[in-house]
Amino acid sequence: MNIHASTITQTLAEHYDLSPNLALAEEMKDTYARMARVVSPADWAMHAPYVKAINELKAKRNAVILGHNYMTPDIYHGVSDFVGDSLQLAIKAAEVEADVIVQAGVHFMAETSKILSPDKIVLMPDMQAGCSLAESITAEGIEEMRAKYPGAPVVSYVNTTAEVKAASDICCTSSNALKIVNAMEQDTVIMTPDQYLAQNVANESHKNIVYWPGSCIVHEQFTPQDLRDYRAYNPGVRLIAHPECPPDVVAEADFSGSTSGILKYVTDEKPEKALLITECSMASNISDQLPEVEFVGPCNMCPYMRKITLENILWVLHSMENQVEVDAAIAAKARLSVQRMIDLSKKLGL
Repeated sequence: MNIHASTITQTLAEHYDLSPNLALAEEMKDTYARMARVVSPADWAMHAPYVKAINELKAKRNAVILGHNYMTPDIYHGVSDFVGDSLQLAIKAAEVEADVIVQAGVHFMAETSKILSPDKIVLMPDMQAGCSLAESITAEGIEEMRAKYPGAPVVSYVNTTAEVKAASDICCTSSNALKIVNAMEQDTVIMTPDQYLAQNVANESHKNIVYWPGSCIVHEQFTPQDLRDYRAYNPGVRLIAHPECPPDVVAEADFSGSTSGILKYVTDEKPEKALLITECSMASNISDQLPEVEFVGPCNMCPYMRKITLENILWVLHSMENQVEVDAAIAAKARLSVQRMIDLSKKLGL
Protein backbone atom coordinates (compact mmCIF):
# COMPACT_ATOMS: atom_id res chain seq x y z
CA MET A 1 0.00 0.00 0.00
CA ASN A 2 0.99 3.67 -0.36
CA ILE A 3 1.02 5.64 2.89
CA HIS A 4 0.08 9.32 2.83
CA ALA A 5 3.05 11.47 1.85
CA SER A 6 2.84 13.63 4.97
CA THR A 7 3.06 10.54 7.19
CA ILE A 8 6.15 9.35 5.34
CA THR A 9 7.80 12.76 5.65
CA GLN A 10 7.05 12.97 9.37
CA THR A 11 8.22 9.42 10.10
CA LEU A 12 11.47 9.84 8.21
CA ALA A 13 12.17 13.15 9.97
CA GLU A 14 11.95 11.32 13.29
CA HIS A 15 14.73 8.91 12.29
CA TYR A 16 17.01 10.85 9.93
CA ASP A 17 18.39 14.39 9.73
CA LEU A 18 17.08 15.39 6.33
CA SER A 19 17.40 19.16 6.61
CA PRO A 20 19.29 20.92 3.78
CA ASN A 21 22.96 20.73 4.68
CA LEU A 22 25.61 22.80 2.90
CA ALA A 23 28.47 21.18 4.81
CA LEU A 24 27.29 17.69 3.84
CA ALA A 25 26.78 18.84 0.26
CA GLU A 26 30.42 19.95 0.15
CA GLU A 27 31.55 16.70 1.78
CA MET A 28 29.75 14.76 -0.94
CA LYS A 29 31.05 16.91 -3.79
CA ASP A 30 32.39 13.90 -5.71
CA THR A 31 28.87 12.53 -6.01
CA TYR A 32 27.55 15.97 -6.91
CA ALA A 33 30.14 16.31 -9.68
CA ARG A 34 28.26 13.66 -11.68
CA MET A 35 25.14 15.85 -11.84
CA ALA A 36 26.42 19.40 -11.32
CA ARG A 37 25.50 20.49 -14.84
CA VAL A 38 21.80 19.88 -14.26
CA VAL A 39 21.33 20.05 -10.45
CA SER A 40 21.87 23.40 -8.73
CA PRO A 41 24.03 23.67 -5.57
CA ALA A 42 20.92 24.63 -3.59
CA ASP A 43 19.05 21.54 -4.77
CA TRP A 44 22.06 19.36 -4.03
CA ALA A 45 22.13 20.70 -0.45
CA MET A 46 18.55 19.39 -0.14
CA HIS A 47 19.29 16.05 -1.84
CA ALA A 48 22.55 15.22 -0.06
CA PRO A 49 21.01 14.22 3.32
CA TYR A 50 18.66 11.79 1.56
CA VAL A 51 21.46 10.34 -0.57
CA LYS A 52 23.60 9.82 2.53
CA ALA A 53 20.77 8.19 4.49
CA ILE A 54 19.81 5.90 1.59
CA ASN A 55 23.34 4.74 0.93
CA GLU A 56 23.90 3.98 4.61
CA LEU A 57 20.60 2.10 4.82
CA LYS A 58 21.45 0.09 1.69
CA ALA A 59 24.52 -1.25 3.46
CA LYS A 60 22.47 -2.11 6.52
CA ARG A 61 19.79 -3.94 4.50
CA ASN A 62 22.23 -5.55 2.04
CA ALA A 63 20.21 -3.82 -0.67
CA VAL A 64 20.89 -2.60 -4.19
CA ILE A 65 19.03 0.02 -6.17
CA LEU A 66 18.37 -0.60 -9.87
CA GLY A 67 17.95 2.79 -11.53
CA HIS A 68 16.36 3.16 -14.93
CA ASN A 69 17.73 5.70 -17.39
CA TYR A 70 14.59 7.80 -16.90
CA MET A 71 15.21 8.41 -13.20
CA THR A 72 16.04 11.96 -12.12
CA PRO A 73 19.79 12.72 -11.76
CA ASP A 74 19.72 12.70 -7.94
CA ILE A 75 18.51 9.08 -8.04
CA TYR A 76 20.45 8.00 -11.13
CA HIS A 77 23.81 9.33 -9.92
CA GLY A 78 23.25 9.59 -6.19
CA VAL A 79 21.91 6.24 -5.01
CA SER A 80 21.64 3.77 -7.91
CA ASP A 81 24.05 0.82 -7.81
CA PHE A 82 23.23 -0.21 -11.37
CA VAL A 83 21.72 1.95 -14.11
CA GLY A 84 20.56 1.16 -17.60
CA ASP A 85 17.64 0.31 -19.83
CA SER A 86 15.09 -2.37 -19.08
CA LEU A 87 17.22 -5.17 -20.57
CA GLN A 88 20.31 -4.17 -18.59
CA LEU A 89 18.32 -3.95 -15.36
CA ALA A 90 16.59 -7.28 -16.02
CA ILE A 91 19.98 -8.96 -16.38
CA LYS A 92 21.24 -7.30 -13.19
CA ALA A 93 18.13 -8.38 -11.30
CA ALA A 94 19.01 -11.98 -12.11
CA GLU A 95 22.67 -11.54 -11.14
CA VAL A 96 22.77 -9.46 -7.97
CA GLU A 97 23.56 -11.21 -4.70
CA ALA A 98 21.91 -8.67 -2.41
CA ASP A 99 19.00 -9.62 -0.16
CA VAL A 100 16.91 -6.63 -1.23
CA ILE A 101 16.30 -4.98 -4.61
CA VAL A 102 14.81 -1.48 -4.76
CA GLN A 103 13.40 -0.84 -8.21
CA ALA A 104 13.88 2.80 -9.17
CA GLY A 105 11.61 2.58 -12.17
CA VAL A 106 8.02 1.57 -12.83
CA HIS A 107 6.00 -1.36 -11.57
CA PHE A 108 6.53 -3.83 -14.42
CA MET A 109 10.28 -3.53 -13.83
CA ALA A 110 9.85 -4.46 -10.17
CA GLU A 111 7.74 -7.45 -11.21
CA THR A 112 10.49 -8.48 -13.63
CA SER A 113 13.07 -8.31 -10.84
CA LYS A 114 10.85 -10.45 -8.62
CA ILE A 115 10.28 -12.94 -11.43
CA LEU A 116 14.03 -13.32 -11.94
CA SER A 117 14.94 -13.23 -8.24
CA PRO A 118 11.97 -14.87 -6.47
CA ASP A 119 13.91 -15.38 -3.23
CA LYS A 120 14.84 -11.72 -2.91
CA ILE A 121 12.77 -8.94 -1.43
CA VAL A 122 11.82 -6.48 -4.16
CA LEU A 123 10.67 -3.04 -3.04
CA MET A 124 8.70 -0.55 -5.11
CA PRO A 125 9.05 3.06 -3.88
CA ASP A 126 5.57 3.95 -5.18
CA MET A 127 3.09 1.26 -6.12
CA GLN A 128 1.24 3.76 -8.33
CA ALA A 129 4.22 4.12 -10.68
CA GLY A 130 2.63 2.24 -13.55
CA CYS A 131 3.06 2.32 -17.33
CA SER A 132 0.63 3.16 -20.11
CA LEU A 133 2.02 0.34 -22.24
CA ALA A 134 1.73 -2.24 -19.49
CA GLU A 135 -1.85 -1.18 -18.86
CA SER A 136 -2.82 -1.42 -22.54
CA ILE A 137 -2.57 -5.22 -22.86
CA THR A 138 -3.85 -8.21 -20.86
CA ALA A 139 -3.35 -11.95 -21.07
CA GLU A 140 -6.76 -12.09 -22.75
CA GLY A 141 -5.46 -9.71 -25.39
CA ILE A 142 -2.60 -12.12 -26.07
CA GLU A 143 -5.07 -14.93 -26.59
CA GLU A 144 -7.05 -12.76 -29.03
CA MET A 145 -3.92 -12.25 -31.10
CA ARG A 146 -3.07 -15.96 -31.04
CA ALA A 147 -6.58 -16.76 -32.28
CA LYS A 148 -6.17 -14.31 -35.19
CA TYR A 149 -2.72 -15.59 -36.14
CA PRO A 150 -2.49 -19.30 -35.27
CA GLY A 151 1.06 -20.55 -34.85
CA ALA A 152 2.64 -17.10 -34.74
CA PRO A 153 4.98 -16.58 -31.77
CA VAL A 154 4.18 -13.76 -29.35
CA VAL A 155 7.04 -11.36 -28.67
CA SER A 156 6.03 -9.05 -25.83
CA TYR A 157 7.81 -5.90 -24.80
CA VAL A 158 9.10 -6.03 -21.23
CA ASN A 159 6.80 -3.08 -20.56
CA THR A 160 4.07 -5.57 -19.62
CA THR A 161 2.63 -7.20 -16.53
CA ALA A 162 3.74 -10.59 -15.25
CA GLU A 163 0.48 -12.09 -16.56
CA VAL A 164 1.21 -10.89 -20.08
CA LYS A 165 4.79 -12.11 -19.94
CA ALA A 166 3.48 -15.49 -18.80
CA ALA A 167 1.13 -15.63 -21.79
CA SER A 168 3.92 -14.75 -24.25
CA ASP A 169 6.61 -16.86 -25.89
CA ILE A 170 9.49 -14.45 -25.39
CA CYS A 171 10.07 -10.87 -24.25
CA CYS A 172 12.02 -8.09 -25.92
CA THR A 173 13.23 -4.58 -25.18
CA SER A 174 13.65 -1.67 -27.55
CA SER A 175 17.35 -2.49 -27.79
CA ASN A 176 16.94 -6.10 -28.89
CA ALA A 177 13.46 -6.17 -30.48
CA LEU A 178 14.62 -6.37 -34.10
CA LYS A 179 17.05 -9.23 -33.52
CA ILE A 180 14.63 -11.11 -31.26
CA VAL A 181 11.91 -10.89 -33.91
CA ASN A 182 14.26 -11.89 -36.72
CA ALA A 183 15.41 -14.89 -34.68
CA MET A 184 11.88 -16.35 -34.60
CA GLU A 185 11.43 -19.34 -36.91
CA GLN A 186 7.96 -18.40 -38.14
CA ASP A 187 7.33 -15.88 -40.92
CA THR A 188 4.59 -14.07 -39.00
CA VAL A 189 5.38 -12.65 -35.55
CA ILE A 190 2.97 -11.07 -33.07
CA MET A 191 4.37 -8.07 -31.19
CA THR A 192 2.68 -6.58 -28.14
CA PRO A 193 1.83 -4.07 -26.84
CA ASP A 194 3.68 -1.15 -28.50
CA GLN A 195 2.34 -0.52 -31.99
CA TYR A 196 5.08 1.98 -32.83
CA LEU A 197 7.97 -0.20 -31.72
CA ALA A 198 6.39 -2.98 -33.82
CA GLN A 199 6.03 -0.72 -36.87
CA ASN A 200 9.61 0.52 -36.54
CA VAL A 201 10.86 -3.06 -36.27
CA ALA A 202 8.73 -4.05 -39.27
CA ASN A 203 10.42 -1.35 -41.34
CA GLU A 204 13.75 -3.15 -40.83
CA SER A 205 12.67 -6.79 -40.58
CA HIS A 206 11.94 -9.41 -43.22
CA LYS A 207 9.18 -10.82 -41.00
CA ASN A 208 5.46 -10.18 -41.30
CA ILE A 209 4.80 -8.35 -38.03
CA VAL A 210 1.32 -7.95 -36.59
CA TYR A 211 0.80 -5.96 -33.43
CA TRP A 212 -1.38 -4.82 -30.56
CA PRO A 213 -2.41 -1.12 -30.72
CA GLY A 214 -0.76 0.12 -27.50
CA SER A 215 1.55 3.13 -27.15
CA CYS A 216 3.64 5.09 -24.65
CA ILE A 217 2.10 8.34 -23.41
CA VAL A 218 5.53 10.00 -23.51
CA HIS A 219 6.70 9.00 -26.99
CA GLU A 220 3.38 9.11 -28.84
CA GLN A 221 3.18 12.88 -28.28
CA PHE A 222 6.04 13.72 -30.63
CA THR A 223 5.21 14.56 -34.26
CA PRO A 224 7.34 14.93 -37.42
CA GLN A 225 6.50 18.65 -37.45
CA ASP A 226 7.90 18.93 -33.93
CA LEU A 227 11.21 17.60 -35.20
CA ARG A 228 11.22 19.92 -38.19
CA ASP A 229 10.56 22.84 -35.85
CA TYR A 230 13.38 21.72 -33.55
CA ARG A 231 15.79 21.78 -36.52
CA ALA A 232 14.61 25.25 -37.53
CA TYR A 233 15.08 26.62 -34.01
CA ASN A 234 18.42 24.86 -33.44
CA PRO A 235 20.45 24.68 -36.69
CA GLY A 236 22.90 21.80 -36.64
CA VAL A 237 21.13 19.92 -33.85
CA ARG A 238 21.24 16.12 -33.99
CA LEU A 239 17.79 14.61 -33.39
CA ILE A 240 17.85 11.21 -31.66
CA ALA A 241 14.57 9.34 -31.23
CA HIS A 242 13.45 6.37 -29.18
CA PRO A 243 11.76 3.59 -31.23
CA GLU A 244 8.59 3.93 -29.14
CA CYS A 245 7.99 7.09 -31.19
CA PRO A 246 5.73 6.83 -34.26
CA PRO A 247 7.54 5.69 -37.44
CA ASP A 248 7.19 9.08 -39.16
CA VAL A 249 8.94 10.67 -36.17
CA VAL A 250 11.72 8.07 -36.30
CA ALA A 251 12.08 8.73 -40.05
CA GLU A 252 12.56 12.43 -39.36
CA ALA A 253 15.29 11.79 -36.76
CA ASP A 254 19.02 11.39 -37.41
CA PHE A 255 19.20 8.24 -35.28
CA SER A 256 16.84 5.95 -33.42
CA GLY A 257 17.72 3.60 -30.60
CA SER A 258 16.93 2.32 -27.14
CA THR A 259 18.07 4.31 -24.11
CA SER A 260 21.34 2.34 -24.07
CA GLY A 261 21.64 2.81 -27.83
CA ILE A 262 21.08 6.55 -27.47
CA LEU A 263 23.79 6.76 -24.83
CA LYS A 264 26.25 4.88 -27.05
CA TYR A 265 25.42 7.00 -30.07
CA VAL A 266 25.90 10.32 -28.28
CA THR A 267 29.07 9.08 -26.57
CA ASP A 268 30.56 7.87 -29.85
CA GLU A 269 29.41 10.72 -32.07
CA LYS A 270 29.68 13.62 -29.60
CA PRO A 271 27.53 15.99 -31.67
CA GLU A 272 27.86 19.68 -30.86
CA LYS A 273 24.13 19.85 -30.09
CA ALA A 274 21.72 16.98 -29.45
CA LEU A 275 18.01 16.76 -28.80
CA LEU A 276 16.78 13.46 -27.39
CA ILE A 277 13.27 12.59 -28.55
CA THR A 278 12.42 10.65 -25.40
CA GLU A 279 11.88 11.13 -21.66
CA CYS A 280 13.45 14.28 -20.18
CA SER A 281 15.75 12.68 -17.61
CA MET A 282 17.70 10.80 -20.25
CA ALA A 283 19.57 13.94 -21.34
CA SER A 284 20.01 15.15 -17.76
CA ASN A 285 21.63 11.90 -16.69
CA ILE A 286 24.28 11.85 -19.39
CA SER A 287 25.02 15.56 -19.71
CA ASP A 288 27.80 15.72 -17.12
CA GLN A 289 29.75 12.86 -18.66
CA LEU A 290 29.54 14.55 -22.06
CA PRO A 291 30.39 18.21 -21.37
CA GLU A 292 31.22 18.80 -25.04
CA VAL A 293 27.61 18.10 -26.06
CA GLU A 294 24.91 20.73 -25.63
CA PHE A 295 21.61 19.00 -24.89
CA VAL A 296 18.71 21.13 -26.01
CA GLY A 297 15.00 20.78 -25.26
CA PRO A 298 12.16 20.29 -25.26
CA CYS A 299 11.31 16.79 -24.07
CA ASN A 300 8.36 14.97 -22.52
CA MET A 301 8.22 13.79 -18.93
CA CYS A 302 6.85 10.41 -17.82
CA PRO A 303 4.44 11.04 -14.93
CA TYR A 304 4.94 7.47 -13.70
CA MET A 305 8.74 7.67 -13.54
CA ARG A 306 8.40 10.98 -11.69
CA LYS A 307 6.59 9.20 -8.86
CA ILE A 308 9.92 7.70 -7.76
CA THR A 309 11.72 10.10 -5.41
CA LEU A 310 14.61 10.03 -2.95
CA GLU A 311 12.06 10.29 -0.17
CA ASN A 312 10.03 7.23 -1.11
CA ILE A 313 13.20 5.23 -1.85
CA LEU A 314 14.36 6.04 1.69
CA TRP A 315 10.91 5.19 3.01
CA VAL A 316 10.74 1.67 1.56
CA LEU A 317 14.27 0.89 2.74
CA HIS A 318 13.36 2.17 6.19
CA SER A 319 9.95 0.51 6.49
CA MET A 320 10.45 -2.48 4.17
CA GLU A 321 6.95 -1.82 2.86
CA ASN A 322 5.71 -1.99 -0.75
CA GLN A 323 7.11 -5.45 -1.32
CA VAL A 324 6.30 -6.73 -4.80
CA GLU A 325 4.86 -10.24 -5.04
CA VAL A 326 4.07 -12.31 -8.12
CA ASP A 327 1.93 -15.46 -8.08
CA ALA A 328 4.29 -18.44 -8.23
CA ALA A 329 2.56 -20.14 -11.19
CA ILE A 330 2.48 -16.92 -13.22
CA ALA A 331 6.05 -16.09 -12.24
CA ALA A 332 7.29 -19.48 -13.46
CA LYS A 333 5.78 -18.97 -16.92
CA ALA A 334 6.84 -15.32 -17.09
CA ARG A 335 10.38 -16.29 -16.07
CA LEU A 336 10.63 -18.50 -19.16
CA SER A 337 9.74 -15.59 -21.46
CA VAL A 338 12.17 -13.19 -19.79
CA GLN A 339 14.95 -15.76 -19.54
CA ARG A 340 14.54 -16.68 -23.20
CA MET A 341 15.07 -13.01 -24.02
CA ILE A 342 18.16 -12.76 -21.83
CA ASP A 343 19.63 -16.00 -23.17
CA LEU A 344 18.94 -15.11 -26.80
CA SER A 345 20.31 -11.59 -26.28
CA LYS A 346 23.55 -12.99 -24.92
CA LYS A 347 23.72 -15.50 -27.79
CA LEU A 348 23.24 -12.69 -30.30
CA GLY A 349 25.85 -10.57 -28.54
CA LEU A 350 23.42 -7.85 -27.45
